[in-house]
Amino acid sequence: MKRTSLALRITVVCLAIAAVAVVVAGLVAARLIRTTGTDVLRQSLSAQADVVASQLDETGIGNRLGVSKVAEVVRGQGIDVVVRRPNGTLDGDGTVAAIAATKAGFTRSGTVLVEGQQYLVEVRTVGARGAAFALVQSTKTGEARGRMLVRNTVLALGAGLAVAAIAGLVLSRMLSRPLRRAASVANGMRSGRRDLRVPVEGPSEVADVAKSVNELADALQYSEARQREFLLSVSHELRTPLTAVTGFAEAIGDGVAEGEDARRAGQTIHREAQRLERLVSDLLELARLGADEFRLDPARLDLAALVDECADVWRLRCARQNVTLLVERPPGEVPVIADPRRLRQVVDGLAENALRVTPAGAPIVFSLVAAEGQARLAVRDGGPGLAPEDYPVAFERGVLNERYRDSRPVGSGIGLALAHGLVTRMGGTLTAGPAPEGGAAFTVAFRLG
Repeated sequence: MKRTSLALRITVVCLAIAAVAVVVAGLVAARLIRTTGTDVLRQSLSAQADVVASQLDETGIGNRLGVSKVAEVVRGQGIDVVVRRPNGTLDGDGTVAAIAATKAGFTRSGTVLVEGQQYLVEVRTVGARGAAFALVQSTKTGEARGRMLVRNTVLALGAGLAVAAIAGLVLSRMLSRPLRRAASVANGMRSGRRDLRVPVEGPSEVADVAKSVNELADALQYSEARQREFLLSVSHELRTPLTAVTGFAEAIGDGVAEGEDARRAGQTIHREAQRLERLVSDLLELARLGADEFRLDPARLDLAALVDECADVWRLRCARQNVTLLVERPPGEVPVIADPRRLRQVVDGLAENALRVTPAGAPIVFSLVAAEGQARLAVRDGGPGLAPEDYPVAFERGVLNERYRDSRPVGSGIGLALAHGLVTRMGGTLTAGPAPEGGAAFTVAFRLG
C-alpha cells in the first residue's frame, strides 16, 4: 500500500489548521464588520444632525434657502433632509426619505424599514413651535463600506493561509530530511553496507531516531565481526580432527597401517570422531538456546549431592593425569531450583576445561558455598589462568579459543558460551575470575530453594 510522505502530511495539517482558523476568523470578522459599520454610520449621522441643528433655528427652517443649503451639503454624503415646518407640512412629501421620517414620527431617532430597505433616521426639533428636521440615510452605505472591509479582511486572511502553507512546507522538509537520511542509511545497511552513519541533527525525537540507527549499525558491525571470528574458530577446530581422520583412514585404506598401527589408527579416528560429535552437538545446542527452542525441566535439587556425583566421575579422570581433585562443601543439603541434567552438563564442561589446562601435580577444586541466600559452586584450577582483560569476555563465543589456541590446549570455543546461556536460562549467573590456586575460577550461583 502506497503511503503519503511525512512532508505532505505536515503540510496538509498546517493548511487544515490555518483554513479552520481563517474561516472562523472570517465569520467572526464579517459579523463584527457588519455590526460595527451600522453603528459607525448611525453615530456619524447623529453627529451630522447635531451640527445641522446648531446651524438652523425656526427662521432657518422657515427659509427654504437655508434648508436647501443644508440639504446640498449633506446630500453628497448620501443623506436626505426632510423638514417638518411649524404648520405641519413636509418638504419632499412622498419621497422614500419622507416616508422613513414619517414612520419615525419626527419624535425619535432609529432604524425603520421602507420597501424592504433599512434607513437610519435622526430627528431633531428646532424651536418651540413644532418645527423639526430628519436626516435619513440608507444602511446600504454602511453595508458597502462593510463589504469593502470584509473583502480586505478576506485578502489578509488568504495571505495568512498562503504563509501557513509555505511555513508548513518548509517545516515538513526540515523535519523529514533527517528521517529520509535515516531511511537511506537503513536501506544501505539492508544491502550489506556497515560503514554508513546518520548525522545526528534536528529535533530531539528525530535525533534519537538517527542515534538509534547508528547504534544498530554499530551493533550489526560488531555482531557480524564476532560471527566471522567464530566461524573461523569453528573451521579451525573442525579442520584438526578431520585432518587426523582423513590421514589415518587413508593409511588404513592404503594398507600402510597394519596390526598394532591399524588399531592405534582406529582409536585415533574414533577419538577425533567423538570430538567432532561433541563440537557439532555444542553448536546445535547453542543455536537452539539462542532461538529460544531449548527445553528446560527445572526442579528442586540438592546441589551438594550433584557436586558429590561429579566428583566421583572426575576424580578418576584427574588421577589419570596426576591431577588432584579437591571438594569443598558444607555438610547437609544445599537446595536450589534448576534443571539437573543441564546443570550437570555445565559442571562437566567447566571441569573438562579445567582439566585440559591443569598441569600434573596441580589441583582442581569443586567449591560449594551457601551464604546470603545463595548457593555458589566454583570450579577452580591450578593452570595458567587468564589475562585480567580476558575474564570479562570469557563467555563470548570463540574469544578465548582465538587468543590461546597457539599457546595451550583449547576446546571448541563455544563451551563457555553454551554454559553461560544454560545457567542464565535456568535463572542463575556464571562468572569468571582468578583462582587462589593460580588458575581460573568459574562460579555458578543460584538462589537457595
